[in-house]
Amino acid sequence: MKKKICGRAFVLGKNIDTDQIIPAEHLVFSLSDPEESKNYGKFALSGVPEKDSGLPKGNIPFVEEGQYRSQFNIIIGGSNFGCGSSREHAPACMEIAGVEAVVAESYARIFYRNAIDGGFFIPLEAKQKLTEEIHTGDAITIDLENYTLTNDTQNKTYALNSLGEVIDIIEAGNIFEYARKSGLIPN
Repeated sequence: MKKKICGRAFVLGKNIDTDQIIPAEHLVFSLSDPEESKNYGKFALSGVPEKDSGLPKGNIPFVEEGQYRSQFNIIIGGSNFGCGSSREHAPACMEIAGVEAVVAESYARIFYRNAIDGGFFIPLEAKQKLTEEIHTGDAITIDLENYTLTNDTQNKTYALNSLGEVIDIIEAGNIFEYARKSGLIPN
């Protein structure tokens, strides 16, 4: 696992649900087919309406038209990130689009577990409301050893909550690899 994640922020509001992360009409593609699964990246965060959602001003798309990878690899979210249905497609589409970390005030429990169990990206929690401190496009560095987020654009550093024992699953790659390495299931 990388000790630092560097990239650009995409800032969202609170209560971003799984239908906003990947709208239901796009759940028709195979996640196991490498070419077909790119469609999940293409439609990642395409269901987030600009009005009242905290979507970046100026209607900045998360993924540019015709692409499946985003220029933004760090999501900054508000409270209750990932609420809604329990579909694994939501964290999977974010990984396919290039997301390496989400830093939110809080998560819906099943979304948080799906992100960790599938090894899709690192879900971190901030100690303060970063959606008011960080802007879409800001250069960000996340230090996973010291649990800090630095907004390199504004030269400000913020504390993140520790991942605790969850870090072992993340470092293993996903829950099944962790279980194999821990001897909980056979290799």
